[in-house]
Order: sequence, then C-alpha cells, then structure tokens
Amino acid sequence: MNKPVSTGKWAKVAVIAIAGVIGIGGGVLYFSRPAGDQPGAVPMVADMSSPAAGFLDTIEDKPTPPGVAPDGMVWIPGGEFSMGARDPFDRQDTVGMQATTDSRPIHRVAVEGFWMDATEVTNEQFARFVKATGYVTVAERVPRQEDFPTAPPENLVAGSVVFSPPDHAVPLNDHFQWWAYVKGADWRHPSGPGSSIEGKGKFPVVQIAYEDAEAYAKWAGKRLPTEAEWEFAARGGLAGKLYPWGDEFTKNGKWMANTHQGHFPNSDTGDDAHEGVSAVAQYPANDYGLYDVGGNVWEWTSDWYRPDYYTELAAAGGVARNPAGPAESFDPAEPGQAKKVHRGGSFLCTDQYCSRYMVGTRGKGEVSTGTNHLGFRCVQKPIS
Repeated sequence: MNKPVSTGKWAKVAVIAIAGVIGIGGGVLYFSRPAGDQPGAVPMVADMSSPAAGFLDTIEDKPTPPGVAPDGMVWIPGGEFSMGARDPFDRQDTVGMQATTDSRPIHRVAVEGFWMDATEVTNEQFARFVKATGYVTVAERVPRQEDFPTAPPENLVAGSVVFSPPDHAVPLNDHFQWWAYVKGADWRHPSGPGSSIEGKGKFPVVQIAYEDAEAYAKWAGKRLPTEAEWEFAARGGLAGKLYPWGDEFTKNGKWMANTHQGHFPNSDTGDDAHEGVSAVAQYPANDYGLYDVGGNVWEWTSDWYRPDYYTELAAAGGVARNPAGPAESFDPAEPGQAKKVHRGGSFLCTDQYCSRYMVGTRGKGEVSTGTNHLGFRCVQKPIS
C-alpha cells in the first residue's frame, strides 16, 4: 500500500505516493519539487477504557489579551494542556483511523500566549499580498528541466493536485480514483483552468505550498503556528474532547464544521449547507474565537513531520515547553520526501474514510505540494 506508483501523463515529473499528504488517511499523488521540564508527567500511553483517559485539565496562563488585537486576530492565552488524539470508539473508519496512531501517546505540553488569525487566510488577503509583492506560487511555476532531467519537456507543466471524484462508488483503498494532478490548477484556479476565485474573496486560499504560506506570513509580519500552538488554540481550553466544540459531532442538532456527507468520494449531499469548500466563518467559532479548526481546509503548521515525535516528547517526561517539532522530517511511507504537519481536517473528511477533523489528529504534506483543500492561518507574538 505504501509503495510508490507511477501513473498518468505527468508520471515522470510527479511523485505518486501513498502518504498523508492531503490528509485523507490514505494519501494522494503529489507533484514533488526538490526539496526545561517540570514534575507531573502525563501517562506515556493513554488508557482508552474511559472517554478522555490520558488527558489532564488545561491550565490557561494569561486569559487577558495584552492590548488591542491586530486586525482579524484573536488572543490565545497560552498555558499547559494534554496534546494528542483520543480513540473514537464508535468509528468503523479503519482506513482513515489507522493514521491517528502518530497522534499518540498523549503528552503534556505548554505554550506561551500568542495572537492567531480568527480564520484561514482568504483569497482576498492573499491577492493583496500577490499584488504588493508580485509573488508567484509554487503551483504557478513551470518545473525546470534540470530538476527533472528524465522528464519529457512536454510533461514539465505548472499545476497542482485536485479532488476529482468519480461518478460511482469505488473501493476506498485506491486514492487515485479521486485525486488528479491538473495542469493549470493554482490559487487563482483551484480546480484547474476552468475554475475561478471570482466572487470568492472570503473563501480560504488553497493550492498553497509551504513556502507560499511562509512568504505570505513574513510579508504580513507574522509566522505559521507550531503544531502545539495550533492544537492548544483549536481546543479552545477544552481538555480531551473529540472535537473543538465537544464530544458530539453535531451540537444541539446543528452542524459545527464543513465536512463531507453522503457516500465518499462520489457523492457529497451537502447536508451541512456546503458542497466542497465554503467561505470562512460559516460555522460557530470555538471558545477562543477561532473558526474552521475542524473542517473546511487543512492548514500548514511549521513543524516537520515524524510519526515518532510524540513518543520522543513523552519519553522525556514532564512538560514539553514550546515544542517546535523535530529537527528534520521522516515519513516511513516516503523516506525521501520532506513533509510538514497539516492540521484541522477539510471538507472531504468523513467517518467513512478520514476522521481527522478530530482536534488531536494530524495530517502531513510534502512541502512543495498544494491541493484544493489545503490552506493556512498565521500567528503573531505580542509586542513586549
């Protein structure tokens, strides 16, 4: 299942991988370019015999914001919390849920307070950045022949990865049935040349590679969040809950996130009022005022991905303070590919295949790969 496969017109330029690059449990083909402790440790491995076993209470540091909030940002107080994934007992999603093993053991982490974008960065915000700087995203750049010397010149085309569902039910062990590398797909044309962001200024910008997100953050005087910062913020002060809003997927009969309903991948019924990606802030915010931390689009974090990183932190004992991720990336499924951690789930997440809209779970993505369900938000430290 994890063996690289070669398929399609761009086979000699694209790396086709079984990985968590787009966060759906089974993976996708992607276009690859060169690329102090305190006492009181949390249990090393959670006892899953009770709903929130292994989790201790969240202890907030400074609930009062330090001054006026920067435009579009909310204060995340910082503090100490239990980081990691719960096991959802009632899920039959064996394909997608196998991917949550890298979100354990549950371990104790502390982060300092910071400002965070209330929503994912939108098309209109990214457009202002591009207009001001002339920036060209990775998906818009034509691959260089020297980087892919064996590729036929006609295969060196700019583009990106797009969700392309079949019109009928398919086995869920073959992600090639619903993903494709599309020539001309980029942030302006999220699904390819025939698509547009016209009239979608409030939608999250997608088809963003890691360096694109970093470039925007630097221009805005911000940075990307660490994985620990992202999870602390997304939990909104709640400890050990399955979702940013609690343990039930809907709350008082209302949908709480933009996810996939119907039969995956061929039919999205839009029961949550949206088929595909939605504008930001269409669902209730969490208790810190953050929107869409449990669906809509995945988000880049600054941490390199390793499946054993939580084991390393837990083995050290005590509380990991402001962890910034491992020194380098390693994914056993793709040893040669540099990957960063994704968080938050997307409009494609479903309990049939990918349950990673759950707040403690992780995604992963090759750094030069964008998709039409991957964006980002930024953070900023308060001025001293």
